[in-house]
Amino acid sequence: MLSEKSRPLIDASVPVLRQHGLAITAAFYRNMFADRPELTNLFNMGNQANGAQQQSLAAAVFAYAANYGDNSALAPVVSRIVHKHASVGIKPGHYTVVARHLLGAIGEVLGEAATPELVAAWDEAYWLLAAELIAAETRLYERAGTGPDHRQPVRIVAREEQSADITSFTLEAVPGTTLADFLPGQYISVVVELSHGVFQQRQYSLSDAPNGRTWRISVKRERGDDAGLPAGAVSNWLHDNARAGDVLMVSQPFGDFAPAIEPAHPIVLLSAGVGVTPMISALNAVAQRNPARKVVFGHAARMASHVAHVKDVKHAARQLPGLRTHFFLESGEPAEFLAQPALPGRMDIDVIFAGDDLADADFYLCGPLPFMQAQRAALAARGVKAERVHREVFGPDLLDGLL
Repeated sequence: MLSEKSRPLIDASVPVLRQHGLAITAAFYRNMFADRPELTNLFNMGNQANGAQQQSLAAAVFAYAANYGDNSALAPVVSRIVHKHASVGIKPGHYTVVARHLLGAIGEVLGEAATPELVAAWDEAYWLLAAELIAAETRLYERAGTGPDHRQPVRIVAREEQSADITSFTLEAVPGTTLADFLPGQYISVVVELSHGVFQQRQYSLSDAPNGRTWRISVKRERGDDAGLPAGAVSNWLHDNARAGDVLMVSQPFGDFAPAIEPAHPIVLLSAGVGVTPMISALNAVAQRNPARKVVFGHAARMASHVAHVKDVKHAARQLPGLRTHFFLESGEPAEFLAQPALPGRMDIDVIFAGDDLADADFYLCGPLPFMQAQRAALAARGVKAERVHREVFGPDLLDGLL
């Protein structure tokens, strides 16, 4: 528990530190990588380049301090962070490195305003959060029967172009190893060596139902843009280099975004872009294990050529008599993926609800942040309770409502 001496210092300084949050986290990462360059292999350097990682760290620290003691608000955030940390192999020792450079960055940016008392208060707050995360990550590693250094080899047995920019890779265990079971919606980390001694890892949702034999991931080629968004180093490497027969190093499955498959009440799976991948895993799992369930599957894409996993949806439709599908294309081009043509424009929640009783449904959202924000707002406007809406999201948006 945060001490009585530190609590008022934290409360008073949160607004000031939030104002300087990006400068502090930018200094933190710069100094930490200069001191420990090997840590660049753990962090997403693409997110470093576009500032997303700096925003995420600043938001997480300040949200924790502002909501300390409110377990109902913090528990989902802590769970999501813990799973992400386990997937990239965070160790207890990493927290000591982060503490030194984060507190040093606060002093560097705030100057004389970073009094010894203030830095001591934030040191206390940081280690309360770190202790909670370390304990939760240790439990998660133990449940998974693994550790932060564990990566296992898997062989690519099939590669399939799912859309103009999404390719799926089916993976199997190499001799002497096995593939762990997973929950639909979970992901694995894939590690690639971009150049000699330079490694990067990214998380990709498992995009098929568990079958005990193979895993499948579906990877969107991130091309970058003229606005400064960098091309995806790992996604482009996989698209350009990974072929059937190749071996990849991957983590165990992690992630707490796991659509419930067994209940009898309806499930609504809404996605945009590559956010379709965990939804396909859930859809295929429902088709296998609960085919009597009512399922509404909605997907939005920019154009017809960007709609992935159509074969999976068609296969599920043959197994799920209660499946309703809705496709939306921003391009407005005529296209028919199943029984009905795609609708022009962005996803419309009124269309999703039309003709269906979804009063007791669970809703799962995955896609770009603006897409999920729009659908969540539309669902709230229709009176859907917040606890029935689940999102697969990382970054500052996970902390929406806590800051």
